[in-house]
Amino acid sequence: MTQQTFRLPATDLRPSLFARRQPRPGAPAVLYVHGATFPSALSVGFDFGNGSWLDDWNARGFDAWAFDFVGFGESGRYAAMGEAAERHPPLGRAPEAARQVADVVALIQRETGQRVSLVSHSWGGAPAALATIAHPEAIDRLVLFAPIARRSGGTPSSLPAWGDVPNEAQYARFIEDVPKDHPPVLEGFDRWAPAYLASDPDAGKRTPPAVRIPNGPRADNMDTWAGQRFWDPARITRPITTVRGAWDSLCRDADAATILDAATAAPSRHDAKLDAGTHLMHLETGRHRLYDAVGRALKGEQP
Repeated sequence: MTQQTFRLPATDLRPSLFARRQPRPGAPAVLYVHGATFPSALSVGFDFGNGSWLDDWNARGFDAWAFDFVGFGESGRYAAMGEAAERHPPLGRAPEAARQVADVVALIQRETGQRVSLVSHSWGGAPAALATIAHPEAIDRLVLFAPIARRSGGTPSSLPAWGDVPNEAQYARFIEDVPKDHPPVLEGFDRWAPAYLASDPDAGKRTPPAVRIPNGPRADNMDTWAGQRFWDPARITRPITTVRGAWDSLCRDADAATILDAATAAPSRHDAKLDAGTHLMHLETGRHRLYDAVGRALKGEQP
């Protein structure tokens, strides 16, 4: 079925929000919550030639949804993103982002009349978890792909409002956890890179070309590793699953345990560590193992 798009109008609290739906009417609804540096079209919506993750959810029997946080992709931009970055604190931090998740969940409920499962990537786990805590009646399951967990000893953030991210920085980050003696696992970057720049109409005006993003997510990650808690796993009352690649240095065994061991109010808790994958496993040759694990978790099965 043809993809549908929605735009939630701007409010006094935020610019407009863009959402996309790969519909399967009557099927359980799933919403993807993206991470810190690229929007839904470059993640769950990216077609590697044999379909996207949204397509995979459809094939598994789900009504598939995604959206872009304010400042990313096709959603509106903060006014401060057009001003000097040092004039403002980091934009788009987790508590505010959680309200955006809740707004999109409300849209999905209006369209479908049912609870929504959340699948988040990386930093997106914080706003997804906060939305789950605030609105447990609206959420069916919470699946955290490569979540950022509280650590100690890190350096608190001192980032400005926004940052510019060139493709070179993304590429370096995408491959840094792959073992040196292993063949490359990143796939389709030759098509992903120009699409990433195209997600920001002003990217080509910068030298080097770069996408401007809110720094709130990256500040949240740094502060989480420095010991700050943005959400309490003990307050999750819906089934929760963590899924991660075995090479992921940002979501290690101890990080998954930090979340799941504390989630004592959840009806079920599961973890899946997948071979030959990094923090960006959804962009890699092993992504179908990720698809399978998340698909099982969404159906209440052991991932």
